[in-house]
Amino acid sequence: MGEPLATLVGLGNPGPEYDDTRHNAGFWFLDRVAHGVGATWRHEGKLSASVCRAHVHGAELWLVKPSTFMNESGTTVGALCRYYRLAPTQVLVAHDELDLAPGVVRLKKGGGAGGHNGLTDIIAHLGADFWRLRIGIGRPPPRRDLVPYVLGRPSREEASAIETSLARGLEVLPLIVQGDTQRAMNLLHTTGGETADGA
Repeated sequence: MGEPLATLVGLGNPGPEYDDTRHNAGFWFLDRVAHGVGATWRHEGKLSASVCRAHVHGAELWLVKPSTFMNESGTTVGALCRYYRLAPTQVLVAHDELDLAPGVVRLKKGGGAGGHNGLTDIIAHLGADFWRLRIGIGRPPPRRDLVPYVLGRPSREEASAIETSLARGLEVLPLIVQGDTQRAMNLLHTTGGETADGA
């Protein structure tokens, strides 16, 4: 068993024009976590974020959505960890992942940013040794630019697949919160694997 989780961060861009875009998949996951436990978001100016303190699967967690743009996400995460004296290994960052197809979700700790501007900034502020919940959004067709793609809205089929991956992430969240990250990874990385409660 690893170190229990202390905070769950979702990455995205602020503003209603970005709500339904692929780059906001991390926000989507956080919103589902908060909704599931009846938590209410409030703006925290000193962290430049929407936050809530929530009882999630037996643990008190900070749920955090930076209100900066994606490429400044590390400002919020770094400030949070300094203020509450959290180790990077107590942080899980949920984010969109180009290298995974819609419907696929993976858990990992450490590593590079893979060109993701939000992760790049968090690594600059915190180092790389934090957990990542990688929510697949797939890559654009050849010769199509990345920026319009990640800032675009998924098709109906893609959105349905991403919804499935968010649900799978929620299923293993109890294990992640409790520090049983190895089992969570085993379940997520096995196609059609059991749910977190052993079903």
